[in-house]
Amino acid sequence: MGIAADIILLVLGAFFMGLLFQRFGQPLILGYILAGFLLGPHTGGVTVSNAHQIDLLAEIGVALLLFALGLEFSFKDLKPVKKIALLGTPLQILLTVLLGFLIGRWTGLDLRSSLWLGSAVSLSSTMVTLKTLESRGWMGTLSSKVMLGILIVQDLAVVPMMILLPKLSNPLVGLPDMGLAALKAAAFLTALFFLGTKALPRLMGHIARLGSRELFLLAITAIGLGIGYATYLIGLSFAFGAFAAGMILSESDYGHKALSDILPLRDLFGLLFFSSVGMLLDPRFLWEHLGQISLLLLLVGIGKGLIFAGLAKLFHYRNIIPLALGLGLFQVGEFSFVLGRVGLTTKAIDLRLYSLILSTAVLSMVITPSVSGLAGRLYSLRKRWFHHEPLEASHIPRSGLHDHVIIAGGGRVGFQIAKIFHRLGIPFVIIELDYHRVEQIKRAEMPIIFGDAAQEVVLSVAKVHRSSLLVLTAPGLVNARAVSLQARRMNPKIEIVARCSGPESFEFMRELGIVEAVLPEFEASLELARQALLRLRVPPTEIRKHTERIRHELYAQGRREEKEYRILSHMSEAEQQFDLQWLFLTENSPLVFQSIGDLGIRKKMGVSVVGVVRNEKLLPNPDADFLFLPNDLIAFIGNEKNREEFCLLATSAPCPQTGEPLV
Repeated sequence: MGIAADIILLVLGAFFMGLLFQRFGQPLILGYILAGFLLGPHTGGVTVSNAHQIDLLAEIGVALLLFALGLEFSFKDLKPVKKIALLGTPLQILLTVLLGFLIGRWTGLDLRSSLWLGSAVSLSSTMVTLKTLESRGWMGTLSSKVMLGILIVQDLAVVPMMILLPKLSNPLVGLPDMGLAALKAAAFLTALFFLGTKALPRLMGHIARLGSRELFLLAITAIGLGIGYATYLIGLSFAFGAFAAGMILSESDYGHKALSDILPLRDLFGLLFFSSVGMLLDPRFLWEHLGQISLLLLLVGIGKGLIFAGLAKLFHYRNIIPLALGLGLFQVGEFSFVLGRVGLTTKAIDLRLYSLILSTAVLSMVITPSVSGLAGRLYSLRKRWFHHEPLEASHIPRSGLHDHVIIAGGGRVGFQIAKIFHRLGIPFVIIELDYHRVEQIKRAEMPIIFGDAAQEVVLSVAKVHRSSLLVLTAPGLVNARAVSLQARRMNPKIEIVARCSGPESFEFMRELGIVEAVLPEFEASLELARQALLRLRVPPTEIRKHTERIRHELYAQGRREEKEYRILSHMSEAEQQFDLQWLFLTENSPLVFQSIGDLGIRKKMGVSVVGVVRNEKLLPNPDADFLFLPNDLIAFIGNEKNREEFCLLATSAPCPQTGEPLV
């Protein structure tokens, strides 16, 4: 059966090892790596015969992982970390290359080999890091966003490394090649932008209308892998192309459905990647060079960890983030295999150094899930033994926070919500990541905490255990999951209201325990429709009846079985029969200079006057002795028939249908 038999062996091995590791509370990826090691070509017994072909399939796993990651994130998610990603990552690469170079020289390597060693260890593992973050529920946190930004730039840096390192003897030849690669990258991104804004939405819309799930899955897989392959053909990273495709597709209306369909395929090919990593381990080489490998792993791990932690500090990331970065990105990545293979092919390094890099990389990947899991414990110990830096907070009430609302995100949506709460006297606190927005909220003298709402320490400062309600203003599913899970763990009784990116996310939100999900774009469309219909002289009651019906139909998708929702629907339908109506009284109106009691408005006509605007002042709930005057603007309620009769009496004309007067 050839390659098919190998895949079956790996799937079976990964399944049993995954069960074993899950039983002991360990990450599944460790089980996959162990399965690959046991079935690899170096251990004897039942082995995989086509290891090279498995490696090729594993590359598809890397591409699918990054494609799915691109679908989960958008360009907006990377905005808060752009400085450390674009400026900090090149600095990190240079420092780590220097670290590896010094280690190489100290261990007796020549100048060129030391430089190759430094370049190889400067890269971290995108696949292992993201899988670890996902398994621990850390996706969507600020730490994960910083890691993602760094990893993306690292993956891009592989291209110039592969061009320049083999040509160290003649840099003048390598520089033109790198310039050509930059032009190719610019052309690719331009073409991808055109596809993402023009061609892809039309294509996906056409396929979605066909109603075939299989064809939809095939389409999104073809887009992810096809664009990745296109970048490979022009000399760029296959995985980066897939990630870029996911980012572009995430901005369309089909991003969430594409993500849900691609996840099983991603996990299957991801299994092959981690198994292929395990197959690279040669126990004989490990035993013979255990001292060298251990020393290199220790020096690189500690050195890279300190570099990443220092980098986080340099860019003003505090609390747990430096620790999370240092323990999460210390490993040597999968692209180091590719770089090492280039060095071996060009005879820039020998087989011994290649095996040393490979063994160190694999072992660092193996211990990453366990090491990164120490971040929370070490941070707790640090807080206990030392004074930790306080979170930046402003305008927090002296009496503290009690029975308050936590607004996670102080952007345009969150800021407007906060303004309404402020006017109503409802206690609240905002949590925001963007420092510029924090400064804006400070100037408005609203309570604000600068930090990531998905972090335990931030929610502790926000007193989540005393809070009654959490409002999530960002539409991303990953962020909603991270924040809501952490908040629920700290306060199981807290209610959560969230901004939702699409109807397909309702079920996901419900699983997270989110009591209400709101679609801003949908609400905006209803308001636009309302304004348009008012200009078309459609009665306001008729407009409201139809818009409420559409609203109920949409939101019922995620709440169809809830008793409270059915009750609210019936109440809303009944409310439409008693819609508020406004009427302007002229000097000739029969109501002028007469009282409500004398007219017998409620008894004779079945309507109730609930307010009068006189001289730009609202007079609520006027009594029976209230006397109507010219130019009064009166508000009354009743069913549609009674309101029409009252309007005919008051103005000798039907009720206004061109809009609702402003008070």
